[in-house]
Amino acid sequence: MFYPLVRKALFKLDAERAHELTFQQLRFISGTPLEMMIRQQVASRPVKCMGLTFKNGLGLAAGLDKNGECINAFAAMGFGFIEVGTVTPRPQAGNDKPRMFRLPEAEGIINRMGFNNLGVDHLVENVKKARFDGILGINVGKNKDTAVENGKDDYLICMEKVYAHAGYIAINISSPNTPGLRTLQYGEALDELLAAIKAKQGELEKRHLKYVPVAVKIAPDLSEEELVQIADSLVRHGIDGVIATNTTLDRSLVSGLKFSEEAGGLSGRPVQSRSTEVIRRLAVELNGRLPIIGVGGIDSLTSAREKIAAGATLVQIYSGFIYKGPPLIKEIVNHL
Repeated sequence: MFYPLVRKALFKLDAERAHELTFQQLRFISGTPLEMMIRQQVASRPVKCMGLTFKNGLGLAAGLDKNGECINAFAAMGFGFIEVGTVTPRPQAGNDKPRMFRLPEAEGIINRMGFNNLGVDHLVENVKKARFDGILGINVGKNKDTAVENGKDDYLICMEKVYAHAGYIAINISSPNTPGLRTLQYGEALDELLAAIKAKQGELEKRHLKYVPVAVKIAPDLSEEELVQIADSLVRHGIDGVIATNTTLDRSLVSGLKFSEEAGGLSGRPVQSRSTEVIRRLAVELNGRLPIIGVGGIDSLTSAREKIAAGATLVQIYSGFIYKGPPLIKEIVNHL
């Protein structure tokens, strides 16, 4: 495929500029005969998870298509499910630029985007226009200027607005780029948030006459004790799934590389092993009581299979997709 040539050109640009240009082109070709340039036929390999049937076990992770602008284009590439967002109740610009950095020697990416998005209402309008017939996950977060103690209100606002349009809802409490957000992963703050989310889910189920599963996305930088406590909370509150993991703050595997000291979350190959270890530990603790969606450094069929072997039911890609392009989707789906 032509992706290596495309990547070579894109990697000459600033990372965020390359992202914007790519999305501009994907929107341009979507729904036209030019869409054949990115369309791929992949094997039908249905997977059941959270009470849903996914076309295949490979999804696009949240963060790449924050505003749901290119759902049709990513569907054409063969993803079994697509997770859009993270979206917040109100639009926000995110952190100051530059805020995204490639570490090509390690096939990693550092970002401190800060939930830059056009707001939940804009996302919902884009989702309504999409023609994707697979499972669409919508990842929600809190606005930066919402106090952490009031954070649950932002999640509930987003749930209210996306519920009718989502295959599942992902609760992002693990981005390192919104001050204080990760504190929602612990103790009373987590229990209070999960209780509120579960109550809202029940209320919305009655109103819309359909059950939309809720999954919680966690960080890779959790201690053994914290993982055990989170697993216990997720089960106690009847959460439907857990997404493991988000980006890491650990720089041990990229030290000395250009941009390695930039603030933000590190994704891609450097987080691969740690993410898999978190999945393995979670799987033991959860003991099948709720499914795990594995994400973090998947850049090949082998690394995808490692996540499944560790206990994941579904897997997602992001940085690996940036480095390897659409052929990675076909490679994984056809042999997973």
